[in-house]
Amino acid sequence: MAEVVIVENSQAAGELVAAEIARLIARRSDAVLGLATGSTPLPVYAALREQLAGTDVSRVRGFALDEYVGLDPAHPESYRSVITREVVEPLGLTPSLVHVPDGAEAGIEHAGAEYDARIHAAGGVDLQLLGIGTDGHIGFNEPGSSFASRTRVKTLTEQTREDNARFFDSLEQVPRHCITQGLGTILEARHLVLLAYGEGKAQAIADAVEGPLSAFMPASAIQLHPHATVVVDEAAASKLKLAGYYRYTFANKPAWQGI
Repeated sequence: MAEVVIVENSQAAGELVAAEIARLIARRSDAVLGLATGSTPLPVYAALREQLAGTDVSRVRGFALDEYVGLDPAHPESYRSVITREVVEPLGLTPSLVHVPDGAEAGIEHAGAEYDARIHAAGGVDLQLLGIGTDGHIGFNEPGSSFASRTRVKTLTEQTREDNARFFDSLEQVPRHCITQGLGTILEARHLVLLAYGEGKAQAIADAVEGPLSAFMPASAIQLHPHATVVVDEAAASKLKLAGYYRYTFANKPAWQGI
């Protein structure tokens, strides 16, 4: 079972996870981070700006989870732009060491295998940040995704396109395809950290952590991982049956273990 850490709010979650990342970079200056986009990881990135102040991060490497297919990388909502704007520039990372899947339509049939090979060549991801959708998707691995799936092109569901339309001028501008790390690729990271906030994520968290393994709940794949940490606020934890147990074990955990 994944370790579940229940905190007061998203700011506390961000500070907790940022501290773990800062410890990782202190141990390994060329650490490999798995970078998520969307609103969920923003408190982590905000806390890292303070916690990494004065730290040499020039050798830190990063791999984004996903990218839209056919969207100009210069578009403000491409994940290349988002990662640059929210992570690379604020933290002072070396741009050439932070990678995003290639969403160009030319050669897209080979882009997934090439991205996995690049991750492998870097030695694998040390810590992978993850968010979760209300339907349990992680990355763009929608319900029905294989636990063995690799980085590949996927067709976005209409619900996902509608959810992401707020970042575009209209629904029609939201791409219909993406390239995403597969669940099998994600599970190869040495440490998974899944974050969720708000009551709207409570059922998905309960199903992912305490429910059965199922391709219809992609995030339940974290149950297969030897080092997975789920960090949630009180609202997102509201449907967990063992919430009291999670609070007790974390409160009594040796501090040197981190998360």
